[in-house]
Amino acid sequence: MIERILPAAVAAVEATDDPPDAVLLPAEVAVVAKAVDKRKREFTTVRHCARQALARLGRPPAPILPGERGAPQWPHGIVGSMTHCAGYRAAVLALDSEIVTVGIDAEPHVPLPDGVLDAVSDPDERRAIAAMAAAHPDTHWDKLLFAAKESVYKAWFPLTHKWLGFEDAHVRFASDGTFTARLLVPGPVVAGAALEGFSGRWLVEDGIVVAAIAITT
Repeated sequence: MIERILPAAVAAVEATDDPPDAVLLPAEVAVVAKAVDKRKREFTTVRHCARQALARLGRPPAPILPGERGAPQWPHGIVGSMTHCAGYRAAVLALDSEIVTVGIDAEPHVPLPDGVLDAVSDPDERRAIAAMAAAHPDTHWDKLLFAAKESVYKAWFPLTHKWLGFEDAHVRFASDGTFTARLLVPGPVVAGAALEGFSGRWLVEDGIVVAAIAITT
């Protein structure tokens, strides 16, 4: 599913369950040694997906350990992003010679809990998604907004190693499956120019909403 909204240079692997052959490498085991079973399963499966993506890029298996702010530490020369939610796990990886950064997020396609929308959006965003909901009522635009902002953060962080709040990017959707995110804080320099925002794509399928951003070199 998610490969349809990413460039061909990105290796994408997803799972809708936790396969029994998904195992952790020794360095990863300690990270979730005290975690509950649900956390262990999603942690294991998403890394199983990441190693399959590494293989597609011609790279050997490697431990994927959480680093600064929990962001995955990828092998040298690799950029990537991972996501997991109920019923879905995915990892997307690429060579840094082809992709500058990538960010993905998946969420169950259900409305946000009460009060969350106000916390993750500004009034203009809320008016825009209300208009989208009136025109396209089958999509939970509030959850899509949340997923898009999560993908923005995941694309932003490897470039800056700085926090980006929900209020620091203004997202606007189009009904053709694309979105734009305008940064409201100074962006990193990419290819010699300050990045002012991101362009991404979204998809709703099988009860899951996914959002993805990838910047090519």
